[in-house]
Amino acid sequence: MTLKSLFFDTEAVKRQVDAITRRSLSRLGAFVRRRAQTSIRKRKGTAPPGQPPHSHEGSLRRLIFFAYEPAARSVVVGPVPFRKGEAPKLLEFGGEATRTRGGRSRRVRYRGHPFMGPAGRAEAARFSDILRQMVR
Repeated sequence: MTLKSLFFDTEAVKRQVDAITRRSLSRLGAFVRRRAQTSIRKRKGTAPPGQPPHSHEGSLRRLIFFAYEPAARSVVVGPVPFRKGEAPKLLEFGGEATRTRGGRSRRVRYRGHPFMGPAGRAEAARFSDILRQMVR
């Protein structure tokens, strides 16, 4: 046994830490994803402003994913864009968009119905537990 093998920069230690980090962050991503999906309830009509959107056919719930980003050593959680890519952003933050119907265009204002931000904050308590397990 050499003295160099006792340092933390050996490849075996780095690989093990990377595997533990990836596994822990993937668990966090899965928890946030599930929380966001369950906050979107199937209901008729529109949700009150500031509440998660109602689901009428389920496409938003099905399009929420998470992925581990190895370069940044982080996890990304959120919906993939719809056809034009603006619906999830408009639902989360609100804003304006141009809608065309019957050959006529008009500006439409959307109220925010956040679902990803509250899911991340609700799962923040688990973050410390999972990070604590990661260090062990």
